Amino acid sequence: MISIIFITLKGIFRDRVFQGIMMTACAFLLIPVAASLSMRQVTELALTLSLSLISFILLLLAVFLGGTSLWKDIERRYTFSVLGLPISRQSYMLGRFSGTALFVILAAAVLGIAAFMVVAYSSAMYPAERPIIWPTMALCILFDALKYILLIAVAFLFSTVSTSFFLPVFGTIATFLAGGVTQQVYEFVNSPASKSLSPFVKQLARCLYYIIPNFGAFDLKVNAIYGLPLSTNGLLLTAAYFCVYVGLLLSAAAVLFSRREMR
Repeated sequence: MISIIFITLKGIFRDRVFQGIMMTACAFLLIPVAASLSMRQVTELALTLSLSLISFILLLLAVFLGGTSLWKDIERRYTFSVLGLPISRQSYMLGRFSGTALFVILAAAVLGIAAFMVVAYSSAMYPAERPIIWPTMALCILFDALKYILLIAVAFLFSTVSTSFFLPVFGTIATFLAGGVTQQVYEFVNSPASKSLSPFVKQLARCLYYIIPNFGAFDLKVNAIYGLPLSTNGLLLTAAYFCVYVGLLLSAAAVLFSRREMR
């Protein structure tokens, strides 16, 4: 499986995805200029723009790498030659997922370094009223990477049952959009303001809350921007949630991929 991980990474670099990230990361150079337009909250705006740019780039990677990785291999019939070797379908799929997830972590690290430099420059030019909590910013980027690795697992699950790239790509986007608001919907359903909703709708919303990934739990941008304290128990629960959910998604994907008929 380790060889599949390295082949996946080599294929991503050969497709010049990393170079595309570096070109997109050049937008970091414009952040200090844009942040300086805010006379009172320059550092906060620089933090907001930097973290949002990282999140956007990682989202693109998760959707297009996760949604097309298996599909391209099957379409190019590369899967047939690999599976002819002494390697199981499960190991092959897990290797592809691990290589893609590792690339997302590497991309997050590179983009995180760029964000640190931008924020440090902005705070030096325009000192902020609040101190910058650098460990919180690092944790924010780390949990952002975990969020998109979870999204990659969703994309791989769709890829195991799809014969084209439409379901993995658009299904992943739909899951991401739904997973970003599940927490708000759940809180509304359990609030007094939801008295007008029928019991069936409430029960359906609760079921979807537990089925669809809760991506909002990984969002620490507010804590990083305004220096708010983090809950250690909350971080541990989110990390455990990530491990359990990714494990369930990959287990289901492995079962479906092992039973898939290759043509």
